[in-house]
Amino acid sequence: MKRVVVVIASLSVFGYPKGESSPRMSPEPYVRVNPIVQQIVAAISEERITENLKKLESFETRHTLSDPTHPTRGIGAARTWIFEQFRSYSPRLQVSFDTYYVKRQGQRLVRDVELRNIVAVLPGTRQPERRIIICAHYDSLAMVRRPDGQVDWTQTEVFAPGVTDNGSGTAAVLELARVLSQYEFEKTLVFIAFAGEEQGLVGSTLYAQRARREGQIIEAVLNNDIIGTDVAGDGASANRVVWVFSEDPADSPSRQLARYVKRIGELYVPAMRVELIFRQDRFGRGGDHIPFNHEGYAAVRLTTPNENFAHQHSATDTFANASPAYTALVTRINAAVAASLALAPRPPVVATERGMPLLGRGRSGYAAHLRWRHENPEPDLAGYVVVMRATTAPDWEREIFVGPVNEYVLEGVSIDAVTFGVKAVDREGNESPVAAYVNPPRPRAAFETDEPRARP
Repeated sequence: MKRVVVVIASLSVFGYPKGESSPRMSPEPYVRVNPIVQQIVAAISEERITENLKKLESFETRHTLSDPTHPTRGIGAARTWIFEQFRSYSPRLQVSFDTYYVKRQGQRLVRDVELRNIVAVLPGTRQPERRIIICAHYDSLAMVRRPDGQVDWTQTEVFAPGVTDNGSGTAAVLELARVLSQYEFEKTLVFIAFAGEEQGLVGSTLYAQRARREGQIIEAVLNNDIIGTDVAGDGASANRVVWVFSEDPADSPSRQLARYVKRIGELYVPAMRVELIFRQDRFGRGGDHIPFNHEGYAAVRLTTPNENFAHQHSATDTFANASPAYTALVTRINAAVAASLALAPRPPVVATERGMPLLGRGRSGYAAHLRWRHENPEPDLAGYVVVMRATTAPDWEREIFVGPVNEYVLEGVSIDAVTFGVKAVDREGNESPVAAYVNPPRPRAAFETDEPRARP
């Protein structure tokens, strides 16, 4: 790529003119809708999701420690059905069991168990090494309490339909595999139904750890957990809102992924509002995105803002208390985001190998000089978009399409008071997540001193 520097001599709309203490924002988003992504979103079927929810309920329990040999009930029958569903969607889907033998440990794993995640891989065409994961846990749980009020974790065969937690996420992943497997994507899509979530994120932890050991390039993880209800236990209802949780800090890869979910989700599913929740998960609770966070991958959780705690982990988590229409809306957001990511260029690199941001003050000393690298750019690359926001703003506020260049200068803009990022876009409008310029922490100082001399 040729080396080009574009300079804006005076940018008062995002600079600091005299007498002003904060930037004035002027949103100019670079937005292009891809008709292929629109087709994919439209193909998501609420009827199919309904069928999946009812079938998952019919296994009566999907407890990780339930009988794996029963032909129609329990974890074994459920995972066999999920496996066969994946296989039925397309011959291009590479379906397998991801199997582990886990020893008894803690309160919830009361015996040794063979744990099986179900994985369906749709290989990419141009960037097959880069993976987008869409996942949910398929195991369920109904807690039984002893007379002293403590949970009896040995009760592994009680009725635990788990329709909302988390048949809803599993139904979404199945429907996404069915629809997306009919298309080709540049990057690899991986659909996973995890086991052992209710015993401490066991299946996802083992998978994420193995992915890191193997050096897998996982660009994004979309974890769907409890997306099956739009009415809370206190009667609150919000059937057009989905929460997206992402880990700190403010410009972590997971936070950028969450912003991407909001932008792309609302673009292709305007009936929905994506609400960003800036914490890893709900207080005192967790989900299968967290092990991927621990391994350094960008991973977020999509969930309903209206949980019904009375039904969770109980015999009343049934289809009668679920909302397939709401699940379908969240599934459509997943479809738009996963398809866009899998079609998009790679994000540019905005830091040196030592982690120093490629951001300076320009020749004048009072500018924002942004640089980035993008080795072997995609043939259909249209260029790059510079994004900006105030340091206290939750989301990007200004965008400038700068074309196929690898430097950009904003005169009169302070790099100390504005957060910057860059994303790559192709000619069809698919865009990468933002690569943000992150100020690295200063190392702790260590000074050598002589021993103090004793006073005479």
